[in-house]
Amino acid sequence: MNLYKKLVSYRESDYYPFHMPGHKRNTKVMEEINPYEIDITEIDGFDNLHEPEEILKEEMGRAARLFGAEETYFLVNGSSCGLLAAISACTHHGEKILMARNCHKSVYNGIFINELQPVYLYPQADEEFGINLGILPEDVDNLLKEHPDCKTVVLTSPTYEGVVSDIKKIAGIVHSYNAILIVDEAHGAHFPFSGEFPASAVDGGADIVIQSIHKTLPALTQTALAQVQGERVARGRLRQFLSVFQSSSPSYVLMAGISRCMDFLERDKEAFFETYTKQLRDFYRKAEGLTHIYVLKRGEYKGFERDSSKLVISVKNTSMTGRQLYDILLERYHLQMEMAKDTYVLAMTSVLDSKEGFSRLWRALEELDKGLEEKEAVKEIKPRCQQVAKRRQCLTSYEAALRKTEWIALDRAKGRICGAYIYLYPPGIPLLCPGEEIDGDCLEQIWYYKRTGLIVHGISEDTDPMISVISEE
Repeated sequence: MNLYKKLVSYRESDYYPFHMPGHKRNTKVMEEINPYEIDITEIDGFDNLHEPEEILKEEMGRAARLFGAEETYFLVNGSSCGLLAAISACTHHGEKILMARNCHKSVYNGIFINELQPVYLYPQADEEFGINLGILPEDVDNLLKEHPDCKTVVLTSPTYEGVVSDIKKIAGIVHSYNAILIVDEAHGAHFPFSGEFPASAVDGGADIVIQSIHKTLPALTQTALAQVQGERVARGRLRQFLSVFQSSSPSYVLMAGISRCMDFLERDKEAFFETYTKQLRDFYRKAEGLTHIYVLKRGEYKGFERDSSKLVISVKNTSMTGRQLYDILLERYHLQMEMAKDTYVLAMTSVLDSKEGFSRLWRALEELDKGLEEKEAVKEIKPRCQQVAKRRQCLTSYEAALRKTEWIALDRAKGRICGAYIYLYPPGIPLLCPGEEIDGDCLEQIWYYKRTGLIVHGISEDTDPMISVISEE
């Protein structure tokens, strides 16, 4: 069976998508059309994404009005290309940059390409659930005082699990140091369209906000937006780097998908978002009746808002792991989750999720909850903090790339310098970066994730796991 036939077969199955993209394959709302019929190149009358003057310029202006930005750029290579362009436009070779340690790997790629020196902001953590929280404004202030030569700050808000930092306060602090704030809001494109969700980073005053509309809105995979405002960003330089990191042959099918998404938002957002948020409220209300399975509440964390569209379903007090729950939901109930972690799964919802989809998930959790028992105190050794931890940086990622590397057994790696990114995907946040020392806590974390059935990218999956390190020769 080839890929196309496999996708068609999957389309005809009853597997339900609690994952991105946000259109949820809902062709009743987003009318299905043969993409070959509208797949063109930059012919007369259809403009050019890299020098928009006509229809694409008009469409990007429409997006700016809809999302509340001064200027919007279409992205057809995902939020990753927007982040790469934003970092390249706002920094210069070899500079320092202040960035959250829980940023996506595309931000680290931007650091590498521009040979930047990262200064890390560490998010708060919920160690009970093993979840990254947000960045504290006072931490931003303290590090900018300590590193006044950092003129660009990059944060992720919301996180994969939906935790939102106080962007308004952080933007005020960043701007008081005459620095630029870039926010990776890939998972928050839906924020402007209902008061039930946190405020967008655009409203919070960030200079550049990157949003993946394909993640939480009805748009095709790879489609995203770069929102820009204020006078701090050199927009000509940003456009230059967008052309560097975007395809020179942008897909008109993808751009048409952005246009259709905007049609939906302009025409139907009130009715659909009202139904959607009611379904979310009902789900959370029913989840309070579960005995063993725990669904993180919308107001779970003091000091940080949380996006209720992200259903974080925990089995931490049971004998089941997050990976086992993920597999059971998939194999027994045909419910495809977005992500599995050690003690929880993440179900991504969107405005096009159906009543049937929510009902199927609830019935599955209710049935599983009845068969679970609380586990007795277990001696399982867990990392003290299962999130991003402070690592000793011996080399920048660029310096590490210039060194020879070798593969050694994971159990012999303590004290060596890492030669590759080590991360879980999703969400794509590095546990270790090239150039960082591999310490005992990090090894403990990697072994723990492997014991719970998770795939750790960058670690060979042989009988004896191996890791890339900088050669000592």
